[in-house]
Amino acid sequence: MIEEALILAAGKGTRMWPLTENYPKPLLPLCGKPIIEQQITALRKVGVSKINILIGHRMKEISDLVGTGEKYNVEIKYIVQNEQKGTGHAVSLAEEHVDGAFFCLNGDTLIDEENLNLLSNQKNQMAMMITTVDDGRNFGVVQTKDGLLTSIIEKGVKGPASINAGIYLFNKKIFKSLKSIKKSIRNELELTDALKLNDIYTVNYRGFWRDIGSPWDLLTANEVYIEEIQNDIKGTVEKNVNLKGDVHLGKDSVLKSGTYIEGPVWIGKNCVIGPNAYLRRGTVLCGNNKVGASSEIKNSILFENAKAPHHNYVGDSIIGKNCNLGSGTKIANLRLDKKEITVVHKGQRVNTSRRKLGAIIGDNVATGINSSINSGTIIGSDTKIGPNALISGTYESKSLII
Repeated sequence: MIEEALILAAGKGTRMWPLTENYPKPLLPLCGKPIIEQQITALRKVGVSKINILIGHRMKEISDLVGTGEKYNVEIKYIVQNEQKGTGHAVSLAEEHVDGAFFCLNGDTLIDEENLNLLSNQKNQMAMMITTVDDGRNFGVVQTKDGLLTSIIEKGVKGPASINAGIYLFNKKIFKSLKSIKKSIRNELELTDALKLNDIYTVNYRGFWRDIGSPWDLLTANEVYIEEIQNDIKGTVEKNVNLKGDVHLGKDSVLKSGTYIEGPVWIGKNCVIGPNAYLRRGTVLCGNNKVGASSEIKNSILFENAKAPHHNYVGDSIIGKNCNLGSGTKIANLRLDKKEITVVHKGQRVNTSRRKLGAIIGDNVATGINSSINSGTIIGSDTKIGPNALISGTYESKSLII
């Protein structure tokens, strides 16, 4: 049994803009629960009793949420990376904190018991998980022979490829290798350079794998994870509410009369839904949300305190904390030609590979009445949108759109 783990959670998560403007990436919600909590839970279930978390960017928010690990029945310690000098440097900081074999996970990596158990079968060796993708251009492509890693090609390989899944099983040998590598062309210590100096066994990842590297990836991952929820009603359900499928309803939340819900749907604490609201499958309300009369939410994530209070449609979107949609605000999620949606993100035009994608909206955004937001729109935090505005494209934070 592997009893130790290292979670690399010090990065800034800039590729997830605008969701990470005010949020460390490991705390982004997946089916209502922060990604890092999903990881801790999976690690504990396979027998891990001690977890080191490498923190740096917005470190206090992570340590405040996770704490000492008591609530997860596991011991948690923190290692601070003051400067981001590469993944190799990050792992090297754990040398004095681990005693033997340990799992190592990227802070944005989805993992489950089955795959951790597969990896732990190599407990007397070092190993990494690999998976297959349709296009390897954005990943580290791996080549293997007889179950051993032979090379890693850093990005640029077009077409189907086996890639590094970001999940490892290491022992103390990795630290010796990290001391012998030189800085890369990016002036960083690369973990992959240390891997090449060792016999690294490769293990195929089973089931759904997703690199949450872009905001819409969180939506895709949520679509998969929400299928696993079970019916759990802890709040209040008024008369004339229709529930179909599995629904998680958090404490002190209220489903008002006339509301119709098609699960799976996850509703956190202190939410008010209705009267006469419609929540469709895949929807997640993270807590303190309001979805009011004649509003429809489909396959979307509303961060804490986000509101769609009246006459709204939100489809396949992510709405940041403390956002408020004015009456009649609609978010489209489908092109008229029904082609895959492209967006402009971080200055580049990107194909999201999604046929349905509404808007990605940062925190503290407010819209005026009857504003219309086209599919594939990205809106930075603290933006104000005037009444009757029609918007498309990408808008930087603190924009004023009238």
